[in-house]
Amino acid sequence: MENLFDLSGKVALVTGASGGLGAHFAQVLARRGAKVVIGARRAEALEGVAGEICAEDGLCETVALDVADPASIAALGDLTGQVDILVNNAGIVRDGAALTHPEADWDAVIDTNLKGMFLVSQAVAGAMKARGKGGSIINIASILGLRQAGGVVSYAVSKAGAIQLTRTLALEWARYGIRVNALAPGYIATDLNAEFWESEAGKAMLRRIPQRRLGQPEELDGALLLLACEASSYMTGSVLEIDGGHLVSTL
Repeated sequence: MENLFDLSGKVALVTGASGGLGAHFAQVLARRGAKVVIGARRAEALEGVAGEICAEDGLCETVALDVADPASIAALGDLTGQVDILVNNAGIVRDGAALTHPEADWDAVIDTNLKGMFLVSQAVAGAMKARGKGGSIINIASILGLRQAGGVVSYAVSKAGAIQLTRTLALEWARYGIRVNALAPGYIATDLNAEFWESEAGKAMLRRIPQRRLGQPEELDGALLLLACEASSYMTGSVLEIDGGHLVSTL
């Protein structure tokens, strides 16, 4: 199994990697031998993540990247031609009721979570096609792209779009040996949401998850590595749901 997930010699680009799950994904891939290129808007935070990876003898470099800005993606230049594995993780949330959801918030979420995912994928896939060796694109979606919740209309729509984007790109790009799959996590514990899960509202939400608990970031590792490596060479257009049974819970 160790050899199955060996990514030595591979280059992985992880977007939104200045913290949270993006930083975690980069660390996981680096520990399996991949050279990771981590991109985000927060340069100082990126350097901190890179320092942690290098401290474990991992290979890492940073790149300034705003996926909502086409010029920032274009500035990646020749780097896209090196990428074997792309993890489209960059994403933001804007809460609020649909009736009063500001247009600016809608645009920010869709531009980052969906348009940015497409534009980065397009740039990397074009280079993969030219190189002729294929590759793996892993889109980070959410169970909110498959099920509804109040107060996150733009986020939920962006993640539903990410799932349909995954399937559409998988169809178009399979002929080039480019596999496009998605992870759809449920509620995962991070530093940013710890306070909410201690609240009464958070505890009530946890009781609706069949496993009655949050997922941990490391519980996404197996699915991430599966999609990144050749063990999933006949998988494309798949959406892996990792949610403690949330999607099969009763209404």
